[in-house]
Amino acid sequence: MSSKANNQAVSVPADLRNVVLVGSAGSGKSTLFEHLLRARIAGYRPDKDDSERAAALTLASVATGDVVVNLLDAPGHPDFVGELRAGLRAADAAIFVVSATDGIDNATAALWRECAAVNMPRAIVVTKLDAERGDFEAAVEACQEAFGANVVPAYLPLRRGSEIIGNISLTTKNVHDYSSGSDQPREATDEESALIEEYRAQFLESGVTEADDEELMERYLEGEDLAVSEVAQVLLGAIAQANFFPVIPVLSTNGVGTEELYSLIERGFPTPDLHELPQIGTPQGEPLDPMTADPDGELVAEVIRTTSDPFAGRLSMVRVFSGTLRTDDVVHVSGHRQLFSGVEDTAHPDHDGEERVGALSFPVGTELKQRPQAIAGDIVLVARLSQAETSDTISSRERPAVIEPWVLPQPQLPMAVRAQTRKDEDKMPNALARLVVEDTTVRLERNAETDQLVLWTMGQAHTDLLLARLNERYGVSVDIEDVRVGYRETLTASFNGQGRHVKQSGGHGQYAVCEVTYEPNERGAGFEFIDKVVGGVVPRQFIPSVEKGIRAQLEKGTVYGYPMVDVKATLFDGKAHSVDSSDMAFQTAGSLSLKDNAKPHQVALLEPVDDVTVTVGEEYLGVVMTDLSNRRGRVLGTDAGGPHEVVIRAQVPASELSRYAIDLRGLAHGSGSFTRTFSGYEQAPESVIKALPER
Repeated sequence: MSSKANNQAVSVPADLRNVVLVGSAGSGKSTLFEHLLRARIAGYRPDKDDSERAAALTLASVATGDVVVNLLDAPGHPDFVGELRAGLRAADAAIFVVSATDGIDNATAALWRECAAVNMPRAIVVTKLDAERGDFEAAVEACQEAFGANVVPAYLPLRRGSEIIGNISLTTKNVHDYSSGSDQPREATDEESALIEEYRAQFLESGVTEADDEELMERYLEGEDLAVSEVAQVLLGAIAQANFFPVIPVLSTNGVGTEELYSLIERGFPTPDLHELPQIGTPQGEPLDPMTADPDGELVAEVIRTTSDPFAGRLSMVRVFSGTLRTDDVVHVSGHRQLFSGVEDTAHPDHDGEERVGALSFPVGTELKQRPQAIAGDIVLVARLSQAETSDTISSRERPAVIEPWVLPQPQLPMAVRAQTRKDEDKMPNALARLVVEDTTVRLERNAETDQLVLWTMGQAHTDLLLARLNERYGVSVDIEDVRVGYRETLTASFNGQGRHVKQSGGHGQYAVCEVTYEPNERGAGFEFIDKVVGGVVPRQFIPSVEKGIRAQLEKGTVYGYPMVDVKATLFDGKAHSVDSSDMAFQTAGSLSLKDNAKPHQVALLEPVDDVTVTVGEEYLGVVMTDLSNRRGRVLGTDAGGPHEVVIRAQVPASELSRYAIDLRGLAHGSGSFTRTFSGYEQAPESVIKALPER
């Protein structure tokens, strides 16, 4: 093994490859990750007791020959899409892992289109070929159908009976035979050569025609037999330019495909200095010149992932895009989500500051090894960045910069939490704040109206993970409550209400009487108070007191106990006492004029309604629209979305959306997404009124 493989250090970006493994849960992606590590790290044994492994973006630094591969394993469960997005930002190429037995789900197909939109180089690994229903040809056809053109096998499985013992290369025409326990390249037999010729024409045609070499393409189309070295060079270039997507069979059980995959990563995937880097600007929003992966350039890096431990503190996974990051450097840290979104994020307010960089390390298997610096293109773990949050930019103090954060869907599953004990209540604020800092797909809000602390998550698995972290990492136990809906009341009919507050008990008494007409106001007009008192029956100084009392009662509600809105109140008569009348007495009288006179037949319950935008595959349009109707939703229209997608616009009562993040995933087989924004209030039906909790 080379010295580079021993110390894992690199001096130029060309020696680095940053690759992320993506695929649905159950595709064999994490098994492949572990297998790739075992093939290069002597004695590697994964930590089987790590309960968060499937939910986290995992980094491993693997030395292979003259190259160091920063291998990222992104979670496959849709609840942990934040970790997936972070992995895509950190990597320069993606390997899509597809199970030969399970096919390709809609979420994986959508992710492929996303990668295509940013021209990210990709390859496909087919796993589970040794399973009973494992069929390589069928898997390739499924990939071509889901991912489109230029998805072509680069290798064919070499079979001995029902067992797969190696791969046949369509590039070199050689065989990678693993029957001895390791890769033993050899020349193809006559039978294997015939199989190569059967598949090689399509393989070459896809690769050569997508290559940026017109002369070579003309030679190929004229029937010239191209040299293997020429073919390999052209195909690898097409892969790096995201024009050609090879399919490789890999078996974790016997190592088939391991060396072929590492060879592709080393030779076909782009180096950091060839991959287009994110745009940068100043914290004030002014553009800066594009950065390059130059170790001698200005420092620009990004926090990809944040973990925090009550004892060890915060650990940041950082991708260095430009310059060199060194231990003990004092750097500028910027977080400016509002600058790019235009929306204030109270959980992650815009911030700037300076911090001293702690120890730099990289994971080799289950061990962390320290290094003094990380150059442009590298991914490293940084200790003691106490202010830095996920997606923050790290730059030099002399030239502060900010990178636009990656786009994330908003969490749409609400969960109300309440501390179980006083001890939990004392620890809960700090614990929740830490969760929000390290996980950008969590939103925390205090609903002043319902007096609930609401944690918004991506789904049930995400919720379960957060509750486990609260309990196991921070020692906080919470109870889960149903999220209460902020209903409103309003008037449907006019009435006259007398408020009489007369008490006498030695000394000064309390005396106030007011006569008020209450009428429905226009929807959204709010509260309107009109003074029509004549003759001084209510002294001028007490008229504002009546209004104040009415406003206080409107906040408390009447028949249903919810705030009342859109009311017009006209004070037209009353009585006062020269000694016993007071501000408080008339406030009480004003309140009673509404509270004691509003009747159920005059008051309606209003429920909040959200504008909802649902994006699903075309095949799920009917079932989703039916479900929206069953939720008392009103469909406003549909629009074309991405390829084979449709966007549904609807208005749905908020009470019907509490579990919609989970239900939509089931309806659309994991491919649906939605957003919701508050629209207004509408009158609730009798069924909702009957189901109201006691207040």
